[in-house]
Amino acid sequence: MAPAVAIKGEVITPEDAHYDEARAVYNAMIDKRPAAIARCVDTADVVAAIAYARENRLSIAIRCGGHNGAGLGTVEGGLVIDLSPMDAVTVDPAAKMVRVQGGATLGKVDTATHEYGLAVPAGIISTTGVGGLTLGGGLGHLTRKGGLTIDRMVSAEVVLADGSVVTADPERDADLFWALRGGGGNFGVVTSFSFSCVDVKNVLAGPVLYDIGDAPQVLAWYREFISQQPDELSGFFAFLSIPPGPPFPEELHLRKVCGVVWCQVGDEETAALKEARSFGTPLLDGIAPMPLPVIQSAFDGVYPPGDQWYWRADLVKEIPDAAIEKHVEFGNAMPTWKCTMHLYPIDGAAGRVANDATAWANRDAMWTQVIVGVDPDPANAKAITDWTIAYWEALHPHSTGGSYVNMMMEEGQERVQATYGANYDRLTKIKSAYDPDNVFHVNQNIRPA
Repeated sequence: MAPAVAIKGEVITPEDAHYDEARAVYNAMIDKRPAAIARCVDTADVVAAIAYARENRLSIAIRCGGHNGAGLGTVEGGLVIDLSPMDAVTVDPAAKMVRVQGGATLGKVDTATHEYGLAVPAGIISTTGVGGLTLGGGLGHLTRKGGLTIDRMVSAEVVLADGSVVTADPERDADLFWALRGGGGNFGVVTSFSFSCVDVKNVLAGPVLYDIGDAPQVLAWYREFISQQPDELSGFFAFLSIPPGPPFPEELHLRKVCGVVWCQVGDEETAALKEARSFGTPLLDGIAPMPLPVIQSAFDGVYPPGDQWYWRADLVKEIPDAAIEKHVEFGNAMPTWKCTMHLYPIDGAAGRVANDATAWANRDAMWTQVIVGVDPDPANAKAITDWTIAYWEALHPHSTGGSYVNMMMEEGQERVQATYGANYDRLTKIKSAYDPDNVFHVNQNIRPA
């Protein structure tokens, strides 16, 4: 294919010296070779790139931060629309609003909003792209306080499959606006978002870690404790190995542990956080006062681009004793030190939204359960994949049946439908209206009705 995409930004093809660098995504397990990568600098570039792909019958992948575990930000033999040059962030502190271009990272948004004591609830790794994370729902440290990222979305500029540009909000293209809030990249390319912010400047945050032998007691306590706490306190339970470097004490390096990564909004320790820290006999209490962007980027060094990743996720309402037994079994069996399991609470503000208010159909779930096999060595790819799948299969019977689209691999159409549940039929009708030819199919695909 001749690289004749008529855009102002750079077009990279296999003949270019930096092609391999440009085609790489966060998950090194993904090795796809697109025909071209169009680094769009504005909305007009996106329009031109979509037109070119359609004229040449090329599949389109949309890339923001490139973090998608299944590698859906790239495509074999197709066109990658890379939004990373479109990363402007503009804060309106008086209105407590922020406008974010589709290629910006969470770190850039956090830095811009923090200056004014504001934040958009989103993510736990600052290199994640805002666009992909938002369209799939968006969860993180502030979910209980401020809702999912989609709950803060006020409007979006979208380039549709036919090349037209619309602004979707509750009054204009309201069905599209509903679908964008959780429906993934199925409906168009979002070139900018407007978000309402929450008031957050500093937090008390960090891990409280326990010996892995204490996991049955810690998890049993946590499942009852977290749902009773005020929205200002969030914490996700985790199995992990202590990273081999500062700020962790050397004698604990690489030790398998369980624990909770806490995040409380505000400088003053609340009674809830004090109670949380008093449970059991921790090996380490790493909670400290810090600006919000510090905890938002705390995992960046442990999980840089270029590792092997295999994800599985579920939505969970309850954690019965039988589930705890399986969690403990597989937590003890983590095959490499970067492997982990997180239970992110998605109640609080997020849970008070109706299941049919947005495309995200799981407001009655209590946690997003994420099992992640990670290692830098390709030789360990099978071991981390096998562990992740076995762990997921053991726990899946205790789930709602649906998943979190941002943390799914390519798991089949039934899994997509189960994730959207009762909202799926409406989504297929909206897909038919805005993308009847399924131009945007490199995603957790919602097919036209």
